[in-house]
Amino acid sequence: MSDVVLDSTVMPLPLPARELMPWAIFGGLLMLLAIYFVGAEEGATSLIPGMYVHEFVHDGRHLLGFPCH
Repeated sequence: MSDVVLDSTVMPLPLPARELMPWAIFGGLLMLLAIYFVGAEEGATSLIPGMYVHEFVHDGRHLLGFPCH
């Protein structure tokens, strides 16, 4: 048998804001892009011609309360 005693206390490591901010900004931009495609990708604000994106996110639009027709 070993006489090793393990310390069961675990301390969280600090996460500097300068390391977190680029990921937070990237995630925020992805969320804004998703909101655009679900909420506004049709008609005059359409970036992609046709109704392909609209039909792809159609059920999500209604689930989130965006009117589309």
